[in-house]
Amino acid sequence: MTLLWLLILPIVGGLLAWLSGRTGTQLPRWISILALAIVFGLTLQVWFQYYSEIDIFKEQAWLIEFEQDWIPQLGISFYLALDGLSLLLIALTAFLGIISVVVSWKEIQYRVGFFHFNLLWILAGIIGVFIALDLFLFFFFWEMMLIPMYFLIIIWGHEDKRYAAIKFFLFTQASGLMMLVAILALYFVHGNATGVYTFNYNELLGTDIPASAAMWLMLGFFIAFGVKLPAVPVHTWLPDAHTQAPTAGSVVLAGLLLKTGAYGLIRFVVPLFPEAAMQFAFIAMVLGVVSILYGAKLAFAQTDFKRLVAYTSVSHMGFVLLGIFAWNELALQGAIVVIIAHGLSTGALFILAGGIQERIHTRDMDRMGGMWSTVPRMGTVAMFFAMASLGLPGLGNFVGEFLVLIGMFMENILLTVFAALGIVAATIYSIWIIQRIFHGEPREKWEMPDLNVREMVVMVAMMLALLWIGLYPKPILNTAKPALDILQQGVEEVQMVEEMPSPNSGDNKKIFISFKKSQIGDH
Repeated sequence: MTLLWLLILPIVGGLLAWLSGRTGTQLPRWISILALAIVFGLTLQVWFQYYSEIDIFKEQAWLIEFEQDWIPQLGISFYLALDGLSLLLIALTAFLGIISVVVSWKEIQYRVGFFHFNLLWILAGIIGVFIALDLFLFFFFWEMMLIPMYFLIIIWGHEDKRYAAIKFFLFTQASGLMMLVAILALYFVHGNATGVYTFNYNELLGTDIPASAAMWLMLGFFIAFGVKLPAVPVHTWLPDAHTQAPTAGSVVLAGLLLKTGAYGLIRFVVPLFPEAAMQFAFIAMVLGVVSILYGAKLAFAQTDFKRLVAYTSVSHMGFVLLGIFAWNELALQGAIVVIIAHGLSTGALFILAGGIQERIHTRDMDRMGGMWSTVPRMGTVAMFFAMASLGLPGLGNFVGEFLVLIGMFMENILLTVFAALGIVAATIYSIWIIQRIFHGEPREKWEMPDLNVREMVVMVAMMLALLWIGLYPKPILNTAKPALDILQQGVEEVQMVEEMPSPNSGDNKKIFISFKKSQIGDH
């Protein structure tokens, strides 16, 4: 029942927060905090138990599974499963969910209950994406994230919120429909080949798909996940959505929604379509390098603080795209660390941007400057997270990007060199943030309070998390390793099958795929 509780708590908590909004503004906030704290506690309990017995789980695909028939006539089941990869991402979801509620404590004063309903339902959808292993159910949760985020932007957003919300909706909905078409096509291809029509992830692994069809199906998934990641050139919705969203919306967007795209690439694109993905890998890695450099260039060109941070997300997530399609152990481990560290560092920068906007009612850095003497605690915290963003050794972002570059070096030296330039660019725009906002002569005489106790608690928690990842990443790497090993092993076995020049290759293929499923599923 643990997996069900991970979904039920934010869903029911959101409903209770909405209903309690009629009684005042405080109760919805405390209900949301309580629901997410229990989710976080459950996740940590599973993590501690798993980590203490990690040697037992190294050969086991899933730590926890739950399966119940839903629409058996169509091969649809309510199938949930958790492994080390999902566990890390759910822990990040619960942690940043709590942070989002806390940072919106004073900012959101209008329709507070409905705000927390939407926030918790977004988080429920994200958790569902991380544990759903029926592709129909996965798509259901994928779409479930969309509507609440749309409301979060269009109701509690800033000056151009309507434009940003509609653009976000159109990009994600159109790409989601492409994925739905690919899911249905895979469903029918597998049914025609085996006589079993199912959306079960374990059953669909190793489906015999003609090469040309596999490429088109893979692209259907890749585009949906690439838009959410986001990768250049389908990134343009992100700066607008980040700029106009409330602070909690920006934290969830940067820290969690983008990570669903990365998760989809790791869990579905490469394992379901290994040959097509490997053929497409060079193009994907080029897109990753372009995202790194182009995102960094555009970040440096911004004067809007939130828009600058949004473009840094495009740049940082380019490293994740590189790591996934390099598809070796070091690169994948680096991608996981970047996913988590980016969620913390960029989420914190958005919290700072929201705090500044709440105090002086502008995001324009041309109107700032010389603010360190006025708000020294905010300046110190901003310096820490700017250093994390540029990849300072000792902080989590450095570990992730360094591992990605080492893994990439094994695959393509030239692309690795260009990707490494992204770290230089990150240094420039990170220092640019501090110089423009906190150093120099004040452009206007702002009088504003420094970070209060509530805000400092949030900042310190995120700082400690980044220091932990930067100084001792072993627990995260060890937690993700068994899941990544099984995914890699499955892809390698399918590639071996394709390369075997035996006259009985059809029989051999069945043997290898059966073995592969025994590693990844419960067959």
